[in-house]
Parts: sequence; C-alpha cells; structure tokens
Amino acid sequence: MSILELEQPGYELRFESLLDPQQACAFPCDAHGRVDMDRLCAQSLHLYLYARAVIGKEFRRPLVQPCATH
Repeated sequence: MSILELEQPGYELRFESLLDPQQACAFPCDAHGRVDMDRLCAQSLHLYLYARAVIGKEFRRPLVQPCATH
C-alpha cells in the first residue's frame, strides 16, 4: 500500500444495513477495500470492527466504492 493511498484513499468501504435500508456506515479504504485501522479514531474503529463482526446479521457484505467527495 503506498503512502499516497493512505493520505488520499479516494475509496470507501461501505456497509449497508440489513435491518434499515436508510442506514449504512463507510470507512476510508484503498481500491482493494483495505482499511488502515491505525488511522481511524476510537469510535470509528469500534464501529468498523462491529460492522465486520455482524456481516450477514445486521450488515450486508461491504462494497468498495469511490468516495463521494472525489
């Protein structure tokens, strides 16, 4: 993973809720869906790990997509 990818990921890993289609959470990642967990704040890290743990129960499998800001 290059430093440029970490500084300006340009992508997000998006978890959509199975329970409420209006709910989702997204985390900065590279084009391959790798999230730099060291760069997440404590709250985001907790939510990211939770979302990964409940795939298929509360969240769909995550999708890698371009960030809306790019």
